[in-house]
Amino acid sequence: MPMPLDSYLGVHPQALKLSAQRNELLAANLANADTPNYKARDVDFKSALATANGASKLAMTQTGTPHAQTIALTQNSGTGGDAQTLYRVPLAPSLDGNTVDAQVEQANFAQNAIRYQASLQFLNGKFRSLMTAITGQ
Repeated sequence: MPMPLDSYLGVHPQALKLSAQRNELLAANLANADTPNYKARDVDFKSALATANGASKLAMTQTGTPHAQTIALTQNSGTGGDAQTLYRVPLAPSLDGNTVDAQVEQANFAQNAIRYQASLQFLNGKFRSLMTAITGQ
């Protein structure tokens, strides 16, 4: 019985695409750190991935209280590609109206780069397994 390639690869192609989109937004935030009235933008990766994946088939239960989030996101009127682009609420607003905090953006960029690399490694492993099955080694 043939198995569709999309179901074999799982969530990783969508995660790769969303991570690339988020990297673009975070890089734009860093590039505009000194631009007056620039509003930092981001993507809620978890909800965007759930939406792209057609909502999770397995429901997760919460065992404890959630950790406090230090960075809040507000709804943007437009969308930036596939995932909905959100504005970041600043921890300490600047006088010129810029909401970019370079340290927060750099930390998010580093975390997202690791997520991107992990998705690439998972996909690489899946394709390596397919090649092994095809060649019969």
